Amino acid sequence: MAEEGRKKCPKCEEGAAEWMTTYGDMVTLLLCFFVILMNPETIEGARMELIMVSFNGLGPLQGGNTLDIGELAEMGNNVMAMPSTKRARGLDKARQTAVSMFKPEIKSKQVRVSEDERGLVITLASDAFFKPASAEVAIENTRQILQKLSGLLSSDQLSERKFRIEGHTDASPTDPEGPWPSNWELSAARSANVLHYLVDLGVHEAQFQIAGMSDTIPLTDNETPEGRAYNRRVDIIVLAEGHE
Repeated sequence: MAEEGRKKCPKCEEGAAEWMTTYGDMVTLLLCFFVILMNPETIEGARMELIMVSFNGLGPLQGGNTLDIGELAEMGNNVMAMPSTKRARGLDKARQTAVSMFKPEIKSKQVRVSEDERGLVITLASDAFFKPASAEVAIENTRQILQKLSGLLSSDQLSERKFRIEGHTDASPTDPEGPWPSNWELSAARSANVLHYLVDLGVHEAQFQIAGMSDTIPLTDNETPEGRAYNRRVDIIVLAEGHE
């Protein structure tokens, strides 16, 4: 009789509380909303990587990392491709404009738009602009690109900026009997010739610096024809604060 009169404990429900379903739906909808707002074409790869790193560890026991442009202490090093907020101030709009303006050329790999500690970098693929071992600009093929570039650099949003044109070569030596004793002279001549065309198209010469970097700053190894082609380039840099 004692056992019959003993009350049984109500069966505990398994799984999460019902309110968690509604909360999860709301968080998912918010995430979708911000993904829709984001245009990945205007975000540099390094920035996107940093954003993804910030989500590492999401789960019941550990949250993600703090998202911060510049030094990321949780990664144990400096993300050099991430300019600090101060250095990058005013360049975000110019980067978005450049990505939109050069969209066809970016797809055809004639132009690359990136950002590093120096500022906004617009890279002209050397093979599209110059013949091998030549500093003469192939203007008939690249006039439209240079016109777009001139318009961007002459715009009001960059009127207070300084620019630097850097010529880069691969590691292949020049012909000692030719007009360029070494890649130093070749890279410097390419930078100067790009500047001359930009000036003819209306940019202000006083805002520019030029430099020949030879093969000292390769983007990849020079062991393959593809690698050497990638290293041959002219960079037009919209200088960030502190690099002028």
